[in-house]
Amino acid sequence: MELRVLEYFLAVAREQSITRAADALHLSQPTLSTQIKGMEEELGKQLLVRGTKGSRKVTLTEEGMILRKRAEEILSLVRKTEREISLSDQVIVGDVYIGAGETDAVRFIARAAKELRHTFPGIHYHISSGNSDFVTEQLDKGLIDFGIIFGPIDQTKYHSVKLPFKDTWGVLMRRDSPLAKKECISPEDLWGQPLIISEQADMDEALARWMNRDLSQLEIIATYNLLFNASLMVEEGLGYAIGFDKIINTSGHSPLCFRPLTPTLEAGMSVVWKKYQVFTKASEKFIERVKALASH
Repeated sequence: MELRVLEYFLAVAREQSITRAADALHLSQPTLSTQIKGMEEELGKQLLVRGTKGSRKVTLTEEGMILRKRAEEILSLVRKTEREISLSDQVIVGDVYIGAGETDAVRFIARAAKELRHTFPGIHYHISSGNSDFVTEQLDKGLIDFGIIFGPIDQTKYHSVKLPFKDTWGVLMRRDSPLAKKECISPEDLWGQPLIISEQADMDEALARWMNRDLSQLEIIATYNLLFNASLMVEEGLGYAIGFDKIINTSGHSPLCFRPLTPTLEAGMSVVWKKYQVFTKASEKFIERVKALASH
C-alpha cells in the first residue's frame, strides 16, 4: 500500500466526495476512483459506500473508518520522521511532541521550553491533550516524544523523570451548593451526592480507596475525559466533579469553587519516554533541561 494512495483515501474521506477530492488533489475523477478501487481490492474489503447518481456523497464503511484512523497516524509519523531526518545535520532546531493530561505540570514544561528558547529559538513544541491511556498509546506509536503520566511507571517500557510536585484532588462545585460552605470535603460528604468523575481506570482505584466505597455504591451520573467539559456540567448544576486543583479558574466572578479532599489525596507525576528511543537534537536538549529543573 503506497503512502500516496493513503493520502488519496484521506482526501475522499475528508471531502465525502470523489469528485471534490479529485479536484483538491488535481486528479481526474476516473484516476482517483481507480486508485481507491485498487486499494479496496488489495485489502479485500469495501472501504466506501458510493452514493447514487442523485447523491454523489460517499460514506465510510466500518473498515473504512478503521483505515482512516490508521492512515492519519501513519502519515503523521511519516511527516514527523521526514522533519527529524532533514534537520539532523543542521543547527539545533526542530519539533518536540509532548502528550499530557490536564495538569498544572504543563507550567513546568513551559518553564523548560522558555529557558531553552533563549539558546535554541528554533525548537518548537506541540502539546497533545488526553488522559493517561491516550498519552501512552501515542508514546507507543511514536507519535509523541514525551508524556506526562500520573502514578507508577512501567519501568520495563519507559524511562522517566519524576517531577518535584504533585496535583491535589478535590471537588469542583457551584459556589451556591451546600458543600461550598466547607473548607474541605470528606468521603462522607460525597456519599449520596451526584458525582462526575474521571473515566481513567487508575483514578477510579485511587478514588474508591479514598471513598471507602466501591464505585458501584456511589451516585456517579457522568464521567469526563477533560475537566473543562465537566466544569460546564457542574456550572449547569448537574453534580459535583472530582478532579485536580489549578485546572479550572475559579477566581473572580466564576460561579464555581474548588474544595480539597480530606484526608488529602495527591497524585505524583513523571515525564516519560520510550526505552531505546532515538531522540532528535531538539528532544535531547529538552529532556536535559527537564532533568535539570526537576533536580532543583
